[in-house]
Amino acid sequence: MKTKKVPLFDKLVIRQFGSRSATLFAILSAVLIFVDIPVNLRLIAGGVVLLVLVAIYFLTWHRANTLNDISISIGATTVQIKSGDLFKQDGLKAIAFNEYFDTQVDDVIIAKRSLNGQVIEKYFPDIQGLDKQIESDKSLEKGLIEEMNREVGKKKRYKLGSSVLIDDEFILTAFSRFDDDNKAELTMQEYINFLLAFWNEINRLYAQRTVSVPVFGAGITRFRNGFEDIDINELLQIMVWTFKVSKIKFTYPAKLQIIIHEDLLKKVNLYELKENE
Repeated sequence: MKTKKVPLFDKLVIRQFGSRSATLFAILSAVLIFVDIPVNLRLIAGGVVLLVLVAIYFLTWHRANTLNDISISIGATTVQIKSGDLFKQDGLKAIAFNEYFDTQVDDVIIAKRSLNGQVIEKYFPDIQGLDKQIESDKSLEKGLIEEMNREVGKKKRYKLGSSVLIDDEFILTAFSRFDDDNKAELTMQEYINFLLAFWNEINRLYAQRTVSVPVFGAGITRFRNGFEDIDINELLQIMVWTFKVSKIKFTYPAKLQIIIHEDLLKKVNLYELKENE
């Protein structure tokens, strides 16, 4: 049997059911002031009400498990969380790179199946042109930390969250550290610091356009120091929380979109995010 991501007796489902039941009973109480139910029909009426309550509960639970798109308000900003293809979204699209802004897609430096690899192979056949845009960006220079003596890949290492706008469509951002084996990794503190820096960069670059971002860290990035088993729901909650505390405001009609790959949607409890808004 397929496991539901929202349990049958989830506390948020129960809370919402209670709210809807209270509304139903308020309506019934108002009706019964003017309508007198015959004694012989009261048992049947009670059974009907019970069936309606059961139906309401199961409909609430079913909706909780089938949500694939929610919008939450954070200050003046609308944050939409939905499944879809990041590359098909309107406006700006954020892509996570490593701290060197490597562009070598070879399954050693950059995995072909990653968003990072896909965007390079699909949209930037001229790798040298992409590298030139990255190298020449004056704002990105402020995030430069040091030059490393690496055997493969680029040498310049940037502060996590440093971002560059490419072709007025893609925002490339330094998301992950690279270990000695060129594997992406992060601590939770680095992840939170990345997000806080990233939202500030988005504020600088978005120019009143909608920005779509993936669930950062839900791919092949490895978390360290006790957070190796962090799941996509926790990552989403952290992303929303850091956006909230950043105080960034998107001017209407611009909004922030967090795009979840369809393969991951079955693991995501959007209902919990919405109800905890």
